[in-house]
Amino acid sequence: MTLQTALHIPHRSTEAITASTAEVSVSATAETTEARYGRYTLAVTRIALGFVFLWAFLDKTFGLDHATPAAKAWIHGGSPTTGFLTNVHGPFAGVFNAMAGSPVADWLFMVGLLGIGVALMLGIGMRIAAGAGAVLLVFMWAASLPITTNPFLDDHLVYALVIVALAFLHMGDTFGLGRAWSRLPVVRRFGILR
Repeated sequence: MTLQTALHIPHRSTEAITASTAEVSVSATAETTEARYGRYTLAVTRIALGFVFLWAFLDKTFGLDHATPAAKAWIHGGSPTTGFLTNVHGPFAGVFNAMAGSPVADWLFMVGLLGIGVALMLGIGMRIAAGAGAVLLVFMWAASLPITTNPFLDDHLVYALVIVALAFLHMGDTFGLGRAWSRLPVVRRFGILR
């Protein structure tokens, strides 16, 4: 009598153990309908946020008469930072007022808007886009202080958190070029480009 029979332990063949392990693996990695729709929703959110950044770039560059009149367009000599930064009245007013209209500030702002917008819309370079986007949005939040609708939180901080979450969750892979981008040798070598 074996120990297995004495303890009434049912015997399972190696094939049964392998099959049940495979079933567990498949069921553990299978995506639920809710998770799939959640992923789709986050991917659409990524594209929408990309459009927010890209639209701001286009409007400030060409003066599309949404927030920037044509006469104040960047291509017509207008400064994309002057309007916002000269109207800062919070605790950091001195810092932001001094940056208003600076060519360095204008170029950094516009390159940031374009790069973040394109990266989010295409789903590539999400880590850099998330870092740059979060920094830009936190600066814009600081320039908006004091906030009149909430003691601390506004849409700039919420957008910053969402962009960082989208990068951590690899949302560029869904409805984007993130998966193909991640296979490029330079991206595999330098993970920050993911």
